Amino acid sequence: MNAREQGFLLLASGLGDADRHPLTVAQLRNLAKRVQSMAPPTENRELLQSDLLALGYNREMSGRILSLLRQNDELSYYLQKANRLGCVPITRVSQGYPYALRRLQLDAPGVLWAMGDLSILGRPMVSLVGSRDVHPKNEQFAAEVGRQAACQGYVLVSGNARGSDRVAQESCLAAGGYVVIVAADSLEYKQKNEHILYLCEDSFDFPFSTQRALSRNRVIHCLGSRVFVAQCEYRTGGTWNGTEKNLSYNWSPVFCYEDNSVACRSLAQMGAVKINIDALSDFSHLECRQENFLEWPEI
Repeated sequence: MNAREQGFLLLASGLGDADRHPLTVAQLRNLAKRVQSMAPPTENRELLQSDLLALGYNREMSGRILSLLRQNDELSYYLQKANRLGCVPITRVSQGYPYALRRLQLDAPGVLWAMGDLSILGRPMVSLVGSRDVHPKNEQFAAEVGRQAACQGYVLVSGNARGSDRVAQESCLAAGGYVVIVAADSLEYKQKNEHILYLCEDSFDFPFSTQRALSRNRVIHCLGSRVFVAQCEYRTGGTWNGTEKNLSYNWSPVFCYEDNSVACRSLAQMGAVKINIDALSDFSHLECRQENFLEWPEI
């Protein structure tokens, strides 16, 4: 792990300490923008308070940033714990960072913790989102997305929530496929499976929180070249929140199961494509985004 990767970990991860308070995504984005304006250093050296003051930070914030960057002992201990569990960090400047997350630009997660076979990230992916209390026909749609993903050679990305997520995941695994689970809770007690790669933001041992669940939606939507919505509640819940943001920012094409619900009709008005189960027989016939990202922002 090089110095820049360590820096991202120190700035973006709680390192398992709920009282640590790393930079938020917005604060990390702001720091990235300011650092881009700095003249290239003539030699490799540590960031100084004078640098941060010159970038417009006050003494309190510059002191906080420097304090985070100096907690190398805490980082070393946390990495040892991660190694025992089989977790590895992937920072925004790591070689293996998912290319698809570049759609988020400076809002991309500063660090992802991974547990499982990292080579899974190099395969084509589709994402599945949906309600926890899923209706029978919508459940059938979720299961078919999972099965077809396996049969057509796609990795299924989902969030492991009760209902639509787990139905699709189990269907994909039963058909011999691979699943990326973007978790909103701790990875410590996840059951290891060679066909599952777990990802989470911030810290690998933090418990579930609503904020973590909402934040990970952007990762789920961006990782998939296509996003399938099995069921959605109108203007409420994580499925609506994540899908609405996807359609607003144009992260990935969205395909919503045509169940004649108000939510489905509303998502279609925002740009989602309504489809039935028969349309899942060949994902390649469904519109797919052409990967043409802007230059990846540095920090």
